[in-house]
Amino acid sequence: MDEETRYEAVASRDARFDGAFFFAVETTGIYCRPSCPAVTPKRRNVRFYPTAAAAQGHGFRACRRCRPDAVPGSAEWNVRADVVGRAMRMIGDGIVDREGVPGLAGRLGYSTRQIQRQLTAELGAGPVALARAQRAHTARVLLQTTGLPVTEIAFAAGFASVRQFNDTIRQIYARTPSALRTESGTGTGTRRNARAASGSAGPAVPALAGIPLRLAYRGPYAASGVFDLLAQEALPSVEEMTGPSGARTYRRTLRLPHGPGIVAVDEARPAHGDAAGRSANGWLEARIHLTELRDLTTAVQRLRRLLDLDADPYAVDERLGADPALAPLVAARPGLRSPGAADPVEYALRALLGDTGAARAVETYGETLEHPCGGLTRLFPGPTALRDDPVAGPLATALADGTVRLDAGADRDAAEQALLAVPGLTPATAALIRMRALGDPDVAPVGERDEEAWRPWRSYAAGHLRAARRRESVTPDVSRDPSCGSSAGGYGSAPR
Repeated sequence: MDEETRYEAVASRDARFDGAFFFAVETTGIYCRPSCPAVTPKRRNVRFYPTAAAAQGHGFRACRRCRPDAVPGSAEWNVRADVVGRAMRMIGDGIVDREGVPGLAGRLGYSTRQIQRQLTAELGAGPVALARAQRAHTARVLLQTTGLPVTEIAFAAGFASVRQFNDTIRQIYARTPSALRTESGTGTGTRRNARAASGSAGPAVPALAGIPLRLAYRGPYAASGVFDLLAQEALPSVEEMTGPSGARTYRRTLRLPHGPGIVAVDEARPAHGDAAGRSANGWLEARIHLTELRDLTTAVQRLRRLLDLDADPYAVDERLGADPALAPLVAARPGLRSPGAADPVEYALRALLGDTGAARAVETYGETLEHPCGGLTRLFPGPTALRDDPVAGPLATALADGTVRLDAGADRDAAEQALLAVPGLTPATAALIRMRALGDPDVAPVGERDEEAWRPWRSYAAGHLRAARRRESVTPDVSRDPSCGSSAGGYGSAPR
């Protein structure tokens, strides 16, 4: 897009471009998302930036009305397979916070100077600035949804010091951390909830819903198709789907860098969408219960990849809808998503083991949670635990020793070739792992017609073809346990 086209999007408050770019107003010193409801500024006062970090780096602070730091991520990072796309996926997963820029560069096979230069040239900000913007957003969420002490929030969000945390919040939001908390109405009365969310509550305190979040997306979002698939794939003890169709809650355990977690996401309710489950409200309600709050960013990003929340349904539907064979399928399911995986390594092992083998592996090797929650009692076993499994052993060994890499910044072509070298792993399984575990939006439908015109959205074309064949299934109405992760109990919603 050129700048005039971007300005037209701003003038029309076009939400389709939220997250694709940001605009800043020189006369106010504020940057916004394209759909900001404020009065459209004059063209001569507007500057455009590819990332929120770039706008912040030029001295602009986030708009209080549209909250540009909370927009869906750009779909470009899912499509791109180059070093910039891979770096953005890894920064989103928290690699810079955990391993620093040298860790990011090492995983990508470049020097820190090369990574800095490439990201700055394309995005107007280097890896430190991009990670800093992400930390600031995490800190705002914690300030406005928990009663945790400010000092704990600073380190949980990934800041190196309280002073750095305070300076960043003032620069980006033009307010102190305390002011951010006060305007949200979060007080000391939520301290107990915060302790439960961070896993520090004692055994006498019941497990609560954790940190409430709104996971933003670009609409339309065909939630029913995603939740149908998650219900079909749910692995006992690790995942569960509760509630009636149209108002279901998906919950699962997660193996995170600093300890286990439990996440819960609600399907779009009737007030959020239409009878077909297509929500137009812009977010899904979620709760995240963590052993360590430092894992919040990673947990959120994994949920976003699982639910394909950073997709651009407008671009996908426009491209695929131009094919006469797919047009009626696209029209019947606008906003169809291509779900990913909450844990790429877990998904790869499950794809090889099959449903029965995966359930057996969980019962035999799965780690038992210290604090179970309803039907969620175990973590899926890591690759080291499955080295001796007769079916998953070769893949588990390759994952454990790094021969196969499936992290957020993995090279997709190299990963698929490494998968094909694993004994017992077929091309169809490798393609499925590439689509789901690596979140590749352009995997050709296996055994189906493959059209160049569908690029770069062939994974979505495969989803439409599968959905057209799949019989509708009825999900049983299962009563929910409101004590851990369900939407019952009045836990409220976090700001977007």
